Amino acid sequence: MSELRTDRLVLRAWRESDLAPWAALNADPEVREHFPGVLTRERSDASVARFQADLDRRGWGWWAVEVRATGEFIGFAGLDPVDEDMPFTGVEIGWRLARPHWGHGYATEAALAVVDHGFEALRLPEILAVTTATNLRSQAVMRRIGMTRDPADDFDDLTVPEGPLRPSVVYRLRREGRQ
Repeated sequence: MSELRTDRLVLRAWRESDLAPWAALNADPEVREHFPGVLTRERSDASVARFQADLDRRGWGWWAVEVRATGEFIGFAGLDPVDEDMPFTGVEIGWRLARPHWGHGYATEAALAVVDHGFEALRLPEILAVTTATNLRSQAVMRRIGMTRDPADDFDDLTVPEGPLRPSVVYRLRREGRQ
């Protein structure tokens, strides 16, 4: 399984010690503002089991993210095939960090490492990012890593309840022509 390193971060396999801080992150209503609710500890732990199984099987997926200087777990970042119920196909990039680690550039730094891995090691032709139309923080990260949005790709995510979380936007970055 691959491990990604940046100046300040390590994207790595999941550890037992990550379960409690991951559950706390997923129980934070502000972190989960753009998702249909918080996760129980059981669902949070189950997500880690799926993430690690994907990493073991493919060598890539949703990595745990830690700060290199301290070893502190701060969230996740990575790549995953787009869910089958989406109106498009491809590989999606994503990230989620604990609130105390917002505003330090960690999401952008992790996302850039993931993009490099996706294009260089995996030879993906394109990487997608999907979020709610109201998630302006994530959209800012998408733009900082060079992704662009075509409003024609926007869609209503029918997998979430009707309401403000349903309108979704798609950002794209192609390997070809990347700076």
